[in-house]
Amino acid sequence: MHHQLHRPAPRPHSAVRSPLGELEQAFLALAHGMEPLTLPAHLVCDDPDRAAWPVDRVRTHLAHPSTRPELRQQTWREVVRRARELGEPWDVVAVAMTVPVLRRMLARLARPTHLERAEVEQEALAAVATTLHTVDRGVERVDRELFGAADRAVHRLVYATHRRALREAGQAEAHLDHLCSAAREEGSESVDELTVLARAVQAGVVDVAEARLIARTRLGGESMQCLAAEHGVSVRQLYRHRSAAEQHLSAHLRHRLQDQ
Repeated sequence: MHHQLHRPAPRPHSAVRSPLGELEQAFLALAHGMEPLTLPAHLVCDDPDRAAWPVDRVRTHLAHPSTRPELRQQTWREVVRRARELGEPWDVVAVAMTVPVLRRMLARLARPTHLERAEVEQEALAAVATTLHTVDRGVERVDRELFGAADRAVHRLVYATHRRALREAGQAEAHLDHLCSAAREEGSESVDELTVLARAVQAGVVDVAEARLIARTRLGGESMQCLAAEHGVSVRQLYRHRSAAEQHLSAHLRHRLQDQ
């Protein structure tokens, strides 16, 4: 039986993509399409009202406090078995079964402001998808193995992003110090950061928008989050844009000093 995954409706370019949301749409399309994808109800319920349940109902029952641990584990083992042996669409179902727990897990995550939520969600889903094909189905808690893999993956991502942010912050501070000292060495005792930026715009090193971005955030202390919302871009994209502009400024002044 072939099940077509329904593509989510087009969304505005300014909307933030959510991998969890898109997976959930595909999962619900499988559960409520013309030929709903089902699982034997006895896997997850001692006294089911029918022989088979749609996969979303099975997932809901998995999380219910009344469901016995033994039923949870036999359901997870069957879902993982189908994902491995049958492939599509059961691989989609298996990963989607983790979505409610992943949402709660990521809601508690201390995420750096310039790390996109979509990137974190994608990292968690990738970890689950990979672990589906390596986990020992005989372990006591298959689901715990999947969630543990996702948790470790997102924390590695957060740690790496935090370390990178510290490096970039130190580099940016050094860039600003270099801009001012280099400009003063050109002959003016009173040159400040705004003058440096103005000269850089005149020289075509950065454009007006880039100079304003540096001035408003580095000198004016404005929030990158607010500016990102103002311009309809992601915070991560704005950080990258500013970093590139500052590197151009630093290289330009360094070359000017070498030519003197």
